[in-house]
Amino acid sequence: MKSSSLWLPMAGAALLLGACGDSGDDAAQQAALVEQGRQIFRHDTFGDEAKWSDTLRMHEVVRSAVDPLTALSVGLKVDAEALPPAVVDGIRNGSIDLKSPATTVALLKLDAVVGLKGQVETVGGQDTLTRLGITCALCHSTVDDSFAPGIGKRRDGWPNRDLNPGAIIALSPAIDAATRAVFSGWGAGKYDPRFNLDGLDKPVLIAPAYGLAGIHRITATGDGDDIAYWNRYVGITQMGGQGSFSEPRTGVHVTNGTQDLISAKLPALQAYQRSLAAPPPPASSFDPVAAARGKRLFEGPGGCVACHSGPAFTDANVRLHPPADSMAEPETPSYAARSATRQYRSAPLRGVWQHPPYFHDGSAATLEDVVQVYNTKRTLGLTPAQVSDLAQYLRSL
Repeated sequence: MKSSSLWLPMAGAALLLGACGDSGDDAAQQAALVEQGRQIFRHDTFGDEAKWSDTLRMHEVVRSAVDPLTALSVGLKVDAEALPPAVVDGIRNGSIDLKSPATTVALLKLDAVVGLKGQVETVGGQDTLTRLGITCALCHSTVDDSFAPGIGKRRDGWPNRDLNPGAIIALSPAIDAATRAVFSGWGAGKYDPRFNLDGLDKPVLIAPAYGLAGIHRITATGDGDDIAYWNRYVGITQMGGQGSFSEPRTGVHVTNGTQDLISAKLPALQAYQRSLAAPPPPASSFDPVAAARGKRLFEGPGGCVACHSGPAFTDANVRLHPPADSMAEPETPSYAARSATRQYRSAPLRGVWQHPPYFHDGSAATLEDVVQVYNTKRTLGLTPAQVSDLAQYLRSL
C-alpha cells in the first residue's frame, strides 16, 4: 500500500504535466481555429459574387450611384482601423468627397466597408469596381462609432440593426417591381431569410451572433442543432455562396455552382462565433437596486426563469415552444409555420440590453414593452413599478 500510495501522486504529477502539454497544444490549435474563423466571418464571401455581381449586378449600382453618405444612410459601416492616416485626415478636413461613388470604390479597395468585399481593377486609368460580394459581417457586425457615426472599430457579433438589407437589394436593376416593393418594405434591422424560398413576406430582426457558446439551437425557430447548420443555410441560400444546403423538413434543396466553398470553413467559423461573448451592460446603464428587485420577480412572480434558465438564460437546448407560447403570436403568416420545427426557442438574454427592438418580429420597442406584453398576456398582475424593476434586471444581464 505504501508503494502504491507513493506511486499515485507521482503518476498524477506525470499525467498533469502531460495534460498541461496537451492543453497548451490544444489551446494554441483552438486559438488558430478561432483566428481563422474571424477572417472567414469578416472577409470570406464563399464565392457569392456569382449572386451579387453576376445576377443582381450590385457592383454596377455601387460604382455608379452609391456614395459613402448614401451607404451610411442605409446602415453600411466603415472599419476605421482599415483606413490609412491620409484617408482619415482627408475625411476630417473634407478633402475626400463623401458624396462621390468613387470614394465608396476607394473604401472597398481598402477593404474598409464592413461585410462587403469588392474587386477593384484599373479600367481606362480609373479604379473600377468589377465584382462585389458580401460576408457574414454585413448583418452580424457593427462599429463603435468612435470616428464618426457609422465609422469606427468593428464589433463582431453585434447585429447591425441600422442595416436596411431590403433597401440595398432593391437597388438591383435585375429584380422586378413586385419584388422590389417587398424588399423596400422590410425596413432597418430586418430581413426575411425565407422569402426567396417560399415567396411569403414576414421579415424578422437581424439576430446577434454573440453569446452563443453552449447553445445549440441558435435561431428563433431552432431549426438546426448547431451554429454550423444556420451558417450553411445563410451562406448558401441567402448569401449565394457556392455549395449545397438541403432541409427535407421544409423541402429546401439549394445547390449553387459546382464547387463547395463553405463546408471546410464551417468548423472555424463556428469556433469564432462561439468565442464572441455577449457584451456586458455599460456602466450606469441600469439601476442596480431596481435590478435586484427585478431579479426576485424574474425568479418568482414573473415566472421568467421557467424558460429563460441557465447561464445563457434559455432552455433552447432542451426544448422548443409552440407558437402559442410566443408573445409575438398570433401573426399571419406565422414565421414559425415557415420553419423546419414550426416552433420557437426561448431567446438567450445575455446582452439583451444591446439590441432593441425585441421579439423575433421587433414588435416590442423596449424591455419595458417586453415585460408589459408578458404581464398582459400571462396575467401576471405586475404593477408598473414591478414592470420597471424587471426591465432593469434584464438590462443588467
